[in-house]
Amino acid sequence: MSTGEDYFRTLSKLSKEMAATDDYMKIGHLIVSTAVKTLKAKAAVVFMIDENSEDSISNTAIIQVGLSEKYIHAGPAHAVKLSPQLLKDGYMYFRDAKTDKRLANREAKKKEGIGSILSVPVMDKGRLLGLFSLYTKNIRKFTKDEIDFLSILAEQGGSEIEKVLLIQRLRNQSRTFLKLAASISESLDVKAILQAMTQDLVKSLRLKASSVLLLDENRRTLKRVACFGLSEKYLNKGPVLADKNIAETLKGRTIAIQDVFKDTGIQYKKEKKEEGIVSMLYVPIKSKEDVIGVLMVYSARKREFTEDEVLLVTALAYQGGLAINNACTYMVMQDDIKDLKENIWSHKSWF
Repeated sequence: MSTGEDYFRTLSKLSKEMAATDDYMKIGHLIVSTAVKTLKAKAAVVFMIDENSEDSISNTAIIQVGLSEKYIHAGPAHAVKLSPQLLKDGYMYFRDAKTDKRLANREAKKKEGIGSILSVPVMDKGRLLGLFSLYTKNIRKFTKDEIDFLSILAEQGGSEIEKVLLIQRLRNQSRTFLKLAASISESLDVKAILQAMTQDLVKSLRLKASSVLLLDENRRTLKRVACFGLSEKYLNKGPVLADKNIAETLKGRTIAIQDVFKDTGIQYKKEKKEEGIVSMLYVPIKSKEDVIGVLMVYSARKREFTEDEVLLVTALAYQGGLAINNACTYMVMQDDIKDLKENIWSHKSWF
């Protein structure tokens, strides 16, 4: 049995190995391998939180060691609802994976030869990132030291993985911005540019959806000119009025909403619930000094948008406004050239 000193040496070695790489997959593999070896288990898996659900861990095991391909692709066998017990106690223990009714697809676990399961949350600065699960071959009870060790591994690994992923996200966000800037300089197809912008934004920030709405001629309603991630049913819910939160955004304010169901300035709450929209961000789109529309982003889980995320959406909204302004300027120039040609022709006819 490992002692506290053994655990300390293992964690010290792991820290040095993680510090030597910026590959989050390699960091994850170091964590799961260390857990299996030190705790003499059958397997270990890291699941990340499901971006499209408020209370579920993703079915996809992003990093694992010790499980067969057949089991890994068993689908619902890996879905885990976030129990209050997990966050309250800091762990979940399933003594017999073959019979515990809290687990899905117990037959698959029986065939895989899984006895007991110990799961701890993967945290970073108090924020839940995912789940770290340890699987044993035989029925087994875990000591407090073993639970604490697995929890420290999860916390240490979660912090390192989040740091690496943050750097990757910043790089992806820079690429998204540069891609849009290049599109604006190369094309006057505003609709195509805005459509690509919504799609890139969703992928870059791991959102549910994004859309661009521009003020109609009457300036009382907005027309959706580009979107990605929303269903046809939601898109056909009815007119979007330029009031409440949208009215404030049209004055130039950026508005972040953590819970659309508690906010009095939200339109179509019932439709948003059916669509699975929980948090939103409204950013004004400007053409020169005038606000002409709104760039909206939607999250399927409660989300507090970070300063960097708000800055990216704001920068893209600015670029979107620039694309619209460029296209309008081009059309005005085309009309001016047409008028100029007609005037020159009329002048020549005088001779």
